[in-house]
Amino acid sequence: MDTGPKADTGKRKRRPPSGSSVSPGRLPIALLTAASLIWIGQAALLAAAIGDIAAGAGAGAVIWPAVGVFLLGVLRAAMDRAGSRLAFRAARHELSRLREKAVSALATRSPLDTSRPSSGFVASAMAEQAEAVTPYVSRFQPLRWRAVIVPLAIFACVFPLSWVAALIMLIALPLIPVFMALIGWRAKEASERQLAKMGDMNAFLLDRLRGLATIRSFDAVDRTALRLRDEADLLRRRTMAVLRIAFLSSAVLELFSALGVAMVAVYVGFHFLGQLEFGAWGGRLSLAQGVFILMLAPAFFEPMRELSAVWHDRAAGVAALEALEKVTTAGEPIVAAREAPMAKPGGRRASGVLIDDLHFRHAGSGHAAKDRKVFDGLSLHIEPGERVAVMAASGGGKSTLLALIAGLAMPEAGTIRIGGETLQPETAARLRAGMAWLGQTPHVFPGTLAGNVTLGRAMTAGAVEAALDAARLDEVARQRRRMVLGESGVGLSGGEVLRLAVARAAAAEGAGLVLADEPTAHLDRASADEITDMLLEVANGRTLIVATHDPVLAARMDRVVMLDDRNAGGWPA
Repeated sequence: MDTGPKADTGKRKRRPPSGSSVSPGRLPIALLTAASLIWIGQAALLAAAIGDIAAGAGAGAVIWPAVGVFLLGVLRAAMDRAGSRLAFRAARHELSRLREKAVSALATRSPLDTSRPSSGFVASAMAEQAEAVTPYVSRFQPLRWRAVIVPLAIFACVFPLSWVAALIMLIALPLIPVFMALIGWRAKEASERQLAKMGDMNAFLLDRLRGLATIRSFDAVDRTALRLRDEADLLRRRTMAVLRIAFLSSAVLELFSALGVAMVAVYVGFHFLGQLEFGAWGGRLSLAQGVFILMLAPAFFEPMRELSAVWHDRAAGVAALEALEKVTTAGEPIVAAREAPMAKPGGRRASGVLIDDLHFRHAGSGHAAKDRKVFDGLSLHIEPGERVAVMAASGGGKSTLLALIAGLAMPEAGTIRIGGETLQPETAARLRAGMAWLGQTPHVFPGTLAGNVTLGRAMTAGAVEAALDAARLDEVARQRRRMVLGESGVGLSGGEVLRLAVARAAAAEGAGLVLADEPTAHLDRASADEITDMLLEVANGRTLIVATHDPVLAARMDRVVMLDDRNAGGWPA
């Protein structure tokens, strides 16, 4: 069952991202940082006004400072709002880019790639975990820069007035990032466990939903429900562990910042009382200077406090980025992006297949795979326009041979030529565009019947009708013209789904090679004969290779290739 990420196949691994390369851009960071620095000017105006009032100045002395504080406040609010909006938009754009990159990478993965992530893990990573990237980029990244620039600017303003106050700030500040790092390691580890468990639970639930009929048949509904409850309870405990660490870190860091502000306030207070007469370059701090230092002390620690409040966003964001990176880089691509052109209508030409000294074994199968390969020196020549049936016992390599011909897997050694051109990773996408494929379980996408025939290809209505007519789905199309099909063929019978696969092959007008994997499996004799007739009609003028157990279907082919234990991986009988 598909319950988690697939086993690693020993391929080259890429280093997961640290998250430092993901940024909202310079402009949002600059606006948010500048908005915080405006408080220095506001504090200076307020301190000067208080000093003037204490010196006996009238109420008129505070009018212009008040106007200045108000205007700077409006400017600060506008810059903070603009920076936050730009950062959020940049974060959503970055998230969309990462999702698009992951989807593009998944589209290039072979269904036979054992290192590909499970569908449950992919759904969890791209739908739920990926949302953690937005607060990480829009909040944590700008605050990280503010936590560096703002304290330095305030230190530069306080140090010329009082070296003791500046020294207190300088000593208290490093304690915050030290504890943030210590707590952050634990928080990141807890977030990774929580996100991994979330992916496992999604994969478990998706797998059980797919096998619901089997679970009911074996009377395992209660056992499955208990297992799901245990998984949900474990996810709850891990989520609460992450929240405990987040709240604990915020409390500890608030404590250190409060102590730093308190120590500055104690020094300034005792300095005014004459108990501590040292620490000021001018001999003694004025009231305006002392008030200015007291106003800047909380702002000195504020960026670190805000950074600690979103430290959990960093842990969740980095874990989400690593999950997306795992989806993007797992396995090796089987096609190059934007390389596969669509087969041109009317350009059909039967393609011959030449296989020479083919060697292949499935990766990740353990040491036993080294002793027995799927193919060990297979050679086969199929003429253009020939119809060939490939037969073998279950597990004998029939479906694997079709996958190798289609370029869905690459051989360890040997050569495969399609229409005289060698099949390689660089040419697989282009050659595959000239093939039509009929799998054992054709996938039906939500949408109309015509849309499931075209699959995004530009086709005329006449070409679609001809394909449906060739698959004897024309009557179904007329009756259900406006009907929207559900996921996995809801709305069609099993036989109609197979006919839809035949219609897709008929619609691929430029395909010179048709590959069919067990097209008559699980069908009664009458339905199997009907599918066989349609398949032979669609393959007229093309090369047809069918992997089958059906002796009746094989008897209607031009030639039968047997892959038995004696010559599996050798010359065909």
